[in-house]
Amino acid sequence: MVKKYVAAIDQGTTSTRFIVFDRRGKIVASNQQEHQQIYPQPGWVEHDCDEIWQRTQSAIENTLEIGNIDPQDIVALGITNQRETTIVWNRKTGKPYGNAIVWQDTRTHQICSSLAAVEGKDRFRERCGLPLTTYFSGPKIKWMLDNIAGLREAANRGEAIFGTVDSFLIWHLTGGAHVTDVTNASRTMLMDLQTLDWDAETLETMGIPRCMLPEICPSSHIFGTAKGLLDGVPIAAALGDQQAALVGQTCFNVGEAKNTYGTGCFMLLNTGEAIVPSKQGLLTTVAYKMGESPAVYALEGSIAIAGALVQWLRDNLGIINTSAEVETLANTVEDSAGVYIVPAFSGLYAPYWQDSARGVIVGLTRYATKAHIARAVLEATAWQTREILDAMNQDSGVELLSLKVDGGMVGNHTLMQFQSDVLGVPVVRPAVTETTALGAAYAAGLAVGFWSKLAQLRDNWAVDCIWEPQMPRSLREQKYRFWKKAVSRTFDWEE
Repeated sequence: MVKKYVAAIDQGTTSTRFIVFDRRGKIVASNQQEHQQIYPQPGWVEHDCDEIWQRTQSAIENTLEIGNIDPQDIVALGITNQRETTIVWNRKTGKPYGNAIVWQDTRTHQICSSLAAVEGKDRFRERCGLPLTTYFSGPKIKWMLDNIAGLREAANRGEAIFGTVDSFLIWHLTGGAHVTDVTNASRTMLMDLQTLDWDAETLETMGIPRCMLPEICPSSHIFGTAKGLLDGVPIAAALGDQQAALVGQTCFNVGEAKNTYGTGCFMLLNTGEAIVPSKQGLLTTVAYKMGESPAVYALEGSIAIAGALVQWLRDNLGIINTSAEVETLANTVEDSAGVYIVPAFSGLYAPYWQDSARGVIVGLTRYATKAHIARAVLEATAWQTREILDAMNQDSGVELLSLKVDGGMVGNHTLMQFQSDVLGVPVVRPAVTETTALGAAYAAGLAVGFWSKLAQLRDNWAVDCIWEPQMPRSLREQKYRFWKKAVSRTFDWEE
């Protein structure tokens, strides 16, 4: 029997999708299930691990039913996931030792400050490519070991094991495989970018037992075989969500970049087999590793709050009732009337890495209305992206001629036009915008021979829409100066 499909689990910050693709990379069927965001106290963000697993199973079951798909027609499964989110569970029972600590969580600020007191926040950067900040998994593991009663003892006994969300899902899908891939491992601060293995010195410094950690594998690789709903389907790929989007956008050449607009906003630039250290506040990370081929690396600019700012406008302020309304409201005015919003809700990520920053709204006058605030919400994402692109151009020496975009916000024409205006380059949206799931599916298909080479994947990529810059350069740069001034007002708010 010729198998027709490849599938992907896309486990994100706010929801889980299961998507089935055909050989052309077109969506056959999909289902999405949201999960709860838990905020126990200011700065803390958690997820219920069991709820994530339940939502994943529901999404799979619903998709198979919607598409009338027999799991035997699925050649392979890929997994892509919210990165850095930290889970510790029992090796035998699968029971978590507490909620997942989400990538946005800032409770490890003191741990990071203490570690940075010796040699600064770039103490581990040469090995792992990352600065010391609350974003990454290593300090979160240390916090759990230090604060959950009995956990360190359980870890030393080999009972308590750590994983990012990909590991947790693979463990449940296979019935016990404890593995991860190089892209997720590269977001922990614990992996050496050159050896692609856990770094003994960093583990010792952070007090993390190596026996807790999963085996690191290539991104395109058979991790095991699924049981249950997808019984017999090979799990053949795992990639962090942003790296998966890079693959889904077929950015396989050095100098190609993509930007994903989701809860946060993440731009990745392919640097090939070269590990490029950043001098401009970017992250050096693994882009992907296809089987036995050498690892490919990337520079990344990470923005914590993008789509989440629209949710804040909806849920916390009640200015809009649905996320889609932000564009309608923003379009009732021509500009933001000088209002700027810098959403440093959990500090500033790239290129500043200021954990002590907090959000501000500046430039308010009596003239400003909720429509101007809505427009400033959209513009904030575009300005943050401009800062990342500037840093990338300086680090790489390669000036981008266009930007491929994907994610939930790229359906917002007002944002995409403004993004093109402030970058001064065309912004290109592909026909299939679910590029994160598509990238995981591509990597899984490559592992089992469903596709034989990267060129086949490029043939699947097609343009849906292009936005060309329309704003005069002088106006763009004037507005950008005000944005930079607004950002400076967020610094060192927390003492």
